[in-house]
Amino acid sequence: MSQQADSSQALIARHPIFDSQQRVIAYELSYHQDTSLNDMLAGSPESDSGSEMILSTYTSISDQGEIKRVPAFLPISSSMVANMPNLPTKQVVLLLKLPEKPDRAFAELLVGLAKQGYRVTLSIPEYKPQLDPFLKLVKIVKLDIQNIPAAELQQQAASLGKVKVTALAANIKTIEQLETCIEAGFKLFEGSFLSRPKVVKGRRIGANQVALMQLIQELQKPNAKPEILEEMIIRDPVLTYKLLRIVNSAAYSLVRKVESISEAVVMLGIDQVRKWATLISMTSNQDKPEELSRTLLIRGRMCELIADGENLPSPGSYFMAGMMSGLHVMLDVDQATMLEQVPLGEDIKVAIASYEGDIGNVLKQAIAYESGEWEKLPADFNIALFEAAYRHSLDWAKEAMQAMYE
Repeated sequence: MSQQADSSQALIARHPIFDSQQRVIAYELSYHQDTSLNDMLAGSPESDSGSEMILSTYTSISDQGEIKRVPAFLPISSSMVANMPNLPTKQVVLLLKLPEKPDRAFAELLVGLAKQGYRVTLSIPEYKPQLDPFLKLVKIVKLDIQNIPAAELQQQAASLGKVKVTALAANIKTIEQLETCIEAGFKLFEGSFLSRPKVVKGRRIGANQVALMQLIQELQKPNAKPEILEEMIIRDPVLTYKLLRIVNSAAYSLVRKVESISEAVVMLGIDQVRKWATLISMTSNQDKPEELSRTLLIRGRMCELIADGENLPSPGSYFMAGMMSGLHVMLDVDQATMLEQVPLGEDIKVAIASYEGDIGNVLKQAIAYESGEWEKLPADFNIALFEAAYRHSLDWAKEAMQAMYE
């Protein structure tokens, strides 16, 4: 089932850019180093609509039930600009890296892009006054905070503010670093901080959360009975309400309304109820940014599609592993505590804890793909399957989250 990379198969992943309220305002797209910008924007194997289709797929999200499109930050090199295809300027922000020795030619390139209507983000190692002539030609300046001492972050942000550019703090790895950057005065934020919980030591998972996990565990049983599931679901009024609302939403176009949980279970099937119950559990914590739920939905669905494409048994278990791999972040506990307290199958626990077994292997590869860490994927992995699984998972997550609010 292996497939080698070729010019028509682009590997693309997206990474959220947040405002200070942890709302997604854009996505930075990363693509394989061997893929040209033209190849990436040529369109998927299922469409000839080119860059518009690709940008729509990777920048359309459901935000509180409303479908919206956010801009795409596209990393390009100075040498790529001359051969760059025409791009929708309202949808695209070009991301350029500051050359080691920026010169007049680079300044003229920035001026030319601005005249064409493009917004430009400039990635720099750190602020220096001598960079002002270049910074004044762009809209956003991106700083990797791991290269800057914490004590200097406020001064860096203040200096960028004087140049009247928006300061973007990148490579934020923890919630604590995010809070530091917000206090320092940065306006935009990017990094892996969503995957790191702000652990509350000694915290126990709430009884209602455990009950929901017990329901999900019951849903994994191939012989689960609708009556038993109904008994478990109706213990939680919010879960009952949301599940019935989803079943009766436009997503299912039913002839008549479903009025009981057991009827919903029969009509949807165990697999669908399992997914929705898991989704509801992931979105029940209002203190967490919606992007975290979105990420775990995409990961779970991607794992399931890969398992199905590779003809692995019980694809639903792969979905559960992907979704539950970030549950500890939702609960503000460390992963070991979560796995100890939550009733999950042993194969899923092992997959989450140490990436062992078939489920763990797929989970590890899905995480590498979504992070754009292509070098962590095996040389002979099924490129077409992974690319299609990720792309379809983006659409599925958008539709699923929209149905939650219908």
